[in-house]
Amino acid sequence: MNLVFCGTPRFAVPTLKKLVEAGFTVHLVVTQPDRPRGRGLELAPSAVKECALDLALPILQPDKIRNNEQFRNQLAELKPDAVIVVGYGRIIPQWMIDLPPLGNINLHASLLPKYRGAAPLQWAIASGETVTGVTSMRIDAGLDTGEILLQKEIPIAANDTTETLAPHLATVGADLMVETLRGLDAGTIEPRPQDQSKATLAPILKKEDGLIDFQRSAIETVNRLRGFQPWPGAYTKFRGKSLAVVAAKSSAVSAPLGEIRLQGERVFVGCGANTSLELLEVQLAGKKRMSARDFLHGYHLTSGERLG
Repeated sequence: MNLVFCGTPRFAVPTLKKLVEAGFTVHLVVTQPDRPRGRGLELAPSAVKECALDLALPILQPDKIRNNEQFRNQLAELKPDAVIVVGYGRIIPQWMIDLPPLGNINLHASLLPKYRGAAPLQWAIASGETVTGVTSMRIDAGLDTGEILLQKEIPIAANDTTETLAPHLATVGADLMVETLRGLDAGTIEPRPQDQSKATLAPILKKEDGLIDFQRSAIETVNRLRGFQPWPGAYTKFRGKSLAVVAAKSSAVSAPLGEIRLQGERVFVGCGANTSLELLEVQLAGKKRMSARDFLHGYHLTSGERLG
């Protein structure tokens, strides 16, 4: 089977590697252009480009694809059986959807139709889900609305974060993509439409998504903290400065919304639903991470002081 692979982030790397290991012919890897990164803002390749270089695969990095005639002609000449899309970061145009006989096959990090969009795993964890998964689907003109090919469920543990769970999802998804392509080739997969009534959205994350709203229950805030890793995390204000909450857990200690309560060397902040957030590790703007104990003593916290 002849393939074109479109992907950019680290999440896509296991799929590219697994396709090559499984004996599929990847004629071309399409990834986003090198971007400025780090303090020096030097151009750096995507994780997929680095992988493709290691595998000695041909690489293209077009700025745009929708009305790119040169890119369109290059793909047409390759005559791929399928185009594999994993976190590419560009909307796939109709001409590209129509090109390969098996279609454009996408690996999506949720159990569609739940959590359509750019940040499915982040929002699944932030929403308190206990199960997520990966879906292989045929891309159509909508946002993650195409026919489902295969799915695999994965549990979300209480201490899982996006950073801990994403590599596992990527590995499971890579195997699922190989299984999908073999099933399509053998004619053993029955594509099924998504139930639109069960669709939920997982929009791209914004900085303000990390702002702690103390009217939410503590468990809701902890879930968002777990989901929004490594960015935007969870943050609030302390004495006029930004305070990142690096680690926390929910508690039943009673305190007014946003108000600090001290119990020995433990620090609690009042939240909604008669709960409180126990701070475990924090980072004040411009400072190093510190334990709640060091925060308490270093800044002489008092019960009744407020965050936010």
